[in-house]
Amino acid sequence: MKLPSLEGCFSNEFVELLNSEDTSFKKISSGTVYDTSKVFEDKYLELLKHEKVTSGTTKNWAIGPFNPVTICDHKNSSPESIKLFTWLDKQEPNSVIYVSFGTTVSLTDEEVKEIAFGLEESGQKFIWVVREADKADIFDGVDRRVELPEGYEERGVESSEVGVVVRGWAPQLEILKHSSTGGFMSHCGWNSCMEGITMGVPIAAWPMHSDQPRNATLITEVLGTGIYAREWVRRDEKVTVAMVSDAVRRLMVSEEGCEVRKKAAELGVVVRQSVEEGGVMRKELDEFLGHITRQ
Repeated sequence: MKLPSLEGCFSNEFVELLNSEDTSFKKISSGTVYDTSKVFEDKYLELLKHEKVTSGTTKNWAIGPFNPVTICDHKNSSPESIKLFTWLDKQEPNSVIYVSFGTTVSLTDEEVKEIAFGLEESGQKFIWVVREADKADIFDGVDRRVELPEGYEERGVESSEVGVVVRGWAPQLEILKHSSTGGFMSHCGWNSCMEGITMGVPIAAWPMHSDQPRNATLITEVLGTGIYAREWVRRDEKVTVAMVSDAVRRLMVSEEGCEVRKKAAELGVVVRQSVEEGGVMRKELDEFLGHITRQ
């Protein structure tokens, strides 16, 4: 396995920010807390014990997932959420793909259009979260509404029931937990990865920047709980309807998709069990609390 190069992962502005940070805290740090789990990253955490990284020490504690593993019922949610889950309740198990690229991903108008038609072309039910971050240039200072193809939203839940477009924030954990949700097309930001892993949902990985290419490698090549929608090495290729629809169908209705869904579900069970009394996460947490409260 070859890790993706960091070249092109970070903007110049972000690199400058990292270089300007005060690192004097490392002199007094006694360890590092990670939002991950020994359930699936134990061997990498063991490697870190032999390296002085991040804090300048070798101690580390994996006390993830930080996100909840028990999700409250959505019946007391907003009217928009109630409408969304009423639609989701009507769908077959594992039949809906949830599509969200996080809060910092920028998509051009052309990419938005290709994704929109690609989801329709796939023939699979979907929930697509469209945020105002999905615009061509995050540095241009222009705030605008993401424009979908004419009539696209009206063709969704209101009529053909092909899919639902959610603008703004969406209850991601609740959607991922739902039995009708069978896949997650994601940019592979770490929070989204952890939430997908925790809820046992397979991921169609579409890394965009930062840590996402390497997170996608973990999901697809190490854990086997996802497939690539677009590999990092193909990041400069044009987004097409076929690219999107093929990725959706591979995850949702192919033998390959069934296999990664099975692995994802199995891993999700073990990760959720890890937070219970006597679980590996609880042991890590107890060790961490013991360390910071020692005399």
